[in-house]
Amino acid sequence: MISFFVCLAILIAGYFIYGGYVESCFRPPIDDRKTPAYRLQDGVDYVPMGNGRVFLIQLLNIAGLGPIFGALAGAMWGPAVFLWISFVTVFAGGVHDFISGLLSERNDGASISEIVGKYLGDMMRSVMRGFSVVLLILVGVAFTTGPAGLLMKITPMSFNFWLAVLLLYYFCATFLPIDKIIGKLYPIFGFCLIFMALGVGTMLFVKGYAIPEITLTNMHPKGTPIWPIMFITVACGAISGFHSTQSPLMARCIKSERDCHKIFYGAMVCEGIIALVWAAAGCSFYHGTSGLSAAFVTYKGAGGVVYDICSGLMGPVGTIIAMIGVIACPVSSADTAFRSARYTICDWFKIDQHTIASRLKLSIPIILVGGILTQVNVTILWRYFSWTNQTLAMFVLWSGGMYLYANKGNYWIAIIPATFMSAVSCTYILVAQEGLQLSTTVAYPAGIIFAILAFCLFWKRANKIKNGTLDLADKPVEG
Repeated sequence: MISFFVCLAILIAGYFIYGGYVESCFRPPIDDRKTPAYRLQDGVDYVPMGNGRVFLIQLLNIAGLGPIFGALAGAMWGPAVFLWISFVTVFAGGVHDFISGLLSERNDGASISEIVGKYLGDMMRSVMRGFSVVLLILVGVAFTTGPAGLLMKITPMSFNFWLAVLLLYYFCATFLPIDKIIGKLYPIFGFCLIFMALGVGTMLFVKGYAIPEITLTNMHPKGTPIWPIMFITVACGAISGFHSTQSPLMARCIKSERDCHKIFYGAMVCEGIIALVWAAAGCSFYHGTSGLSAAFVTYKGAGGVVYDICSGLMGPVGTIIAMIGVIACPVSSADTAFRSARYTICDWFKIDQHTIASRLKLSIPIILVGGILTQVNVTILWRYFSWTNQTLAMFVLWSGGMYLYANKGNYWIAIIPATFMSAVSCTYILVAQEGLQLSTTVAYPAGIIFAILAFCLFWKRANKIKNGTLDLADKPVEG
C-alpha cells in the first residue's frame, strides 16, 4: 500500500515540479500572445472555451478507456506496473502531451502530421499524414463496434440499429462546431471518468483490499517479459502517441498559452492517476495476477472485468457508473478520432472548413469509410495499434526535441524519452507475436542499435540548424 501512495505522490509532485520545469524550458518563453482560438476564430473548430471545460474535454479525448483497460492489462505483471505509470507519465507522457499541445498552438492549431513534417522533414510529413488518418479511422471503427455490441446486449435493439445511431452521432460530432456537442457532453463524461476512478480507489481501502508493494519480479501468469511488452501494453496511462492527434482539438480552443501546462501536461498526469488506481485494483481485487488473468477469461475481456470490479466495490451505483464509462468513454474516443481525421485531411490538402459544404465534403466520406470498416474484421490491423501508438509518440518526442534545439531550449527533456521510446518501439515489433517473433537475444541489441541510430539522425538534422542551412526557429509573434 505504501508503494501505491509513493507513486501517487510522484505523479502529483511531478505535475508541479517537473511539469513547471518543462514549461520553463520552452523558447520563446510561454507568453501572452493571441492564441489561434482568437486569431483564427471561426465558430466551428477555433472556438475559445473556458479552462475547466477544455481540461475535461482534453482528458476524455486522450483517455477514453485507455488508462482503465491498459492499466488492468499491465497489472498482469504485478505492482511493477506502478513504476512505469508514475515515472513515465511525469518524464515522458506529460512531456509528449505538453509538446504536442504547445507546438500545435504555436502552429495555428496544426494537426500532428504537419508538426512532425515541419520539424523532421517532408518525408516524415508524408508518412505521418497517411499514418495518422489510418490510425484515427481505425480507432473510430474499433470504438464503434464495441459500444454497439454492448448496447445490443442490454437493450432489445439490434447491433446494426446501434451501429447506425452511433455513426449518425459521430457524423454530427465531426461536422458540427466543437462547442455544440463535444463542448457540452464531454465535461460531463470526463467528470464520470474521474468519479469512477475515485470511487474504485476509495472502496479498495474502505473494503480492506491489500494493494501489494512494488517488486521487480515478473508476475505475469504466462511469463511474458516486462521489457518491452508491458511498456507497450500500458499506453494511454503512461505515454501515448494517440494523444498528439487529439491535442490540436484543444489547441484551437485554449484562451491563453499559459494554460498549456495545466491542460496538456495536467490532463496526462490526471490520466496517470486514473491508470494507477485501476492498476492497483487489478493487482488487489482478484488477489493476484493469476486471479486477474482468470477474470479476463471469465468475463471475456477488460470490459467485463471493469464491470465486475465496479459492481463488486460500489454495488448498484458502481454498476451504473461502469455501464456509463464502458459505453461513453469509447464513444468519446471514436467521435474525436473521426473529427481529428477531418482536421488532418483538411491540413493535408489545405481545405477550408469554414463553410457547411466544405465540412460535408470531408465528414461524409470519413464516416462512410468508418461505417464500411465496421462490417470488416479489422482484428489483425488492430493488433498493431499499441505499437503504432507508441511509435507515433516516439516521432512526436523527436519533433519536440528538434523544436527546442532550434529555439535554444533544453532539448534533452524530449530527446531522452524519445531515445528510450525508440528502443521500446523497435524491440517490441521484433519480439511480439504480431511482429517478427525474434528471440530476445536478437531483439534487445537491435532495439538499442535502432535507438542509437535515431539519436544520430537527430543530430544530423540538428547540425543543419547549427550550420545555418535549416531555419526552424520561431518568429516573434505579436500579443
